[in-house]
Amino acid sequence: MSAHLGRRLRKGATSGAVVAAAVAALAASQAPEVVPPTADNAGGDRAIGAGDTASPSGDGSATGDSPYYTELPPLNTPNKPGVTPRLPLVTGPAEAGIPASVLSAYKRAEQSIRSTDPGCNLPWQLLAGIGKVESGQARGGRVDANGTTLSPILGPALNGVGFANISDTDGGAYDGDKTHDRAVGPMQFIPSTWATWGQDANSDGKKDPNNIYDAAQAAGLYLCANDRNLALKADLDRAVLSYNRSREYLNTVLSWFEYYQRGTHQVPDGTGVLPVDRSDGRGQGNRPATPLPPIPTSPAPKPSAPVTPKPTDPSEPPVTPPKKPTPTTPSKPPVTPTKPPTVPPAVKVVRLAPVASGQLTASTESAFATAPTVAALDASGAPVTGVGIRFEIVGATDTRFVGGATTATVTVGSAGMAKAPTLRAGEKTGSFKVRATLVGNSTVAATEFAATVTAREADTLARVAGEPLSATTGTAFGGQVQVKATDKGVLAPGVRVTAVIVASATGAESADSPYFKDAAGNTFREVSLKTGADGLITLPDLFAGDKAGEYVIRLTAPGGGSTEVKLTVTAPAPTPTPTPEPTADPTPSGTGTPEASPSPSA
Repeated sequence: MSAHLGRRLRKGATSGAVVAAAVAALAASQAPEVVPPTADNAGGDRAIGAGDTASPSGDGSATGDSPYYTELPPLNTPNKPGVTPRLPLVTGPAEAGIPASVLSAYKRAEQSIRSTDPGCNLPWQLLAGIGKVESGQARGGRVDANGTTLSPILGPALNGVGFANISDTDGGAYDGDKTHDRAVGPMQFIPSTWATWGQDANSDGKKDPNNIYDAAQAAGLYLCANDRNLALKADLDRAVLSYNRSREYLNTVLSWFEYYQRGTHQVPDGTGVLPVDRSDGRGQGNRPATPLPPIPTSPAPKPSAPVTPKPTDPSEPPVTPPKKPTPTTPSKPPVTPTKPPTVPPAVKVVRLAPVASGQLTASTESAFATAPTVAALDASGAPVTGVGIRFEIVGATDTRFVGGATTATVTVGSAGMAKAPTLRAGEKTGSFKVRATLVGNSTVAATEFAATVTAREADTLARVAGEPLSATTGTAFGGQVQVKATDKGVLAPGVRVTAVIVASATGAESADSPYFKDAAGNTFREVSLKTGADGLITLPDLFAGDKAGEYVIRLTAPGGGSTEVKLTVTAPAPTPTPTPEPTADPTPSGTGTPEASPSPSA
């Protein structure tokens, strides 16, 4: 009974509070069956308009609003002490175990995105909630050692019959369907969305939507699009609705998200519990759903006994024999008239008009203050909502959208405009363009926005206190040289400073002048360094050349900052001339001193 009740309640009431209330009502009345609420109740499955959520997908959602699994987490309602419940709880086949590879992929995606986009505050349990609803955690973790599903996970053809109508965009490369797109993989991306958001998270050289690592990373980036902060309830709801524009979908995902936040555990790959109920009425197929019990009917009425007429008494009213029950003819279901086909919104658009948003300029390694914005207009100049605008960075630049992508698709909201995600400049300076095109209608001309990246500037360079630099030819200068960069009195990080050694007298480089030497032993007389967060650079080791003289290190930076550091190279002291030794006695050894001759007078 409880399983059947759970499935019926899930069709119209997704939140735990609604289910609990229904169970309480059932316990009070002890009714054998519960009639599901109507399809348009507050918890029903109603599409969300383009103005309710800014989806980064050109088709309005990541999945093309494909079907999903509607089962809810178990209701662990505690019982009061000493009281035995009269009715079983409404439970389903779900539990907290997540297959090992799938759990690893979710946690790896969270860690990666928190390092590149910390402001998004992506929790891995949100990816787990979506993975549960979209594919039952990759069909219970049926993946190989690389995280790729053992067989492709494909949604139904998006042919407009019960789902969105999305013609083929990938030539069947991902979904094997050359007529219509299908949602693909454990996170159920449609090919056009995967073309923009696909990732290679396991570094195997492929962006595979059927790989749980690639798909989880892509799903995380998709949820963080449009500068969302998922710690905020409004942004969290918008992110989930951008994945599938259904209030019931939102409530189902958030139920699993909160369930996983209360605790999970790892199970071996391939042993995860598979869901059954799906929003399109089709089960998982790997585990049959329990059939609903027959609705009890009232016993057939017994035939009435014949009535014997009494003698007519004028004082009594005549007795009328009971009428036989008239058999009822079962009513035929009402025939819903076929509506004429509607014109796709993209066909109504005749031009994309740029919306003035200021100059697109930023310094290196910083975010642009404004973003390209366009309005999609019809022939009368009125805005058309719900269409996808694809923004693409064009040109030789390392500028990227937040998340590292060069393309992004945004849905035109209720105001009739689509705003590109935040641009972040890289290290390259120069000009490039951002091109906006209409998804699904190539006849509408593209709109381009010019953008420029400039170098970070410093208006002042100054050497940090140090001793005068001098060395003799062929020796090293003692100590390090540090230079501080500031701009308008504030430390200037990320500024490129050029240092070149020249002769003081001529201002030219010389082959005999001092030089820099790096750790690898390479020598050079010019170097470009980037200031750190503290606005400082440290020059490489300095060595004197072979020629004595006065030299300078000339430092310059964009923005006008400059300074010079003096270098003095001296010749080595001259070697003193040795003193000559005394001359030796020329008298031959052993001859002695000659005797004096006797005087002639002797």
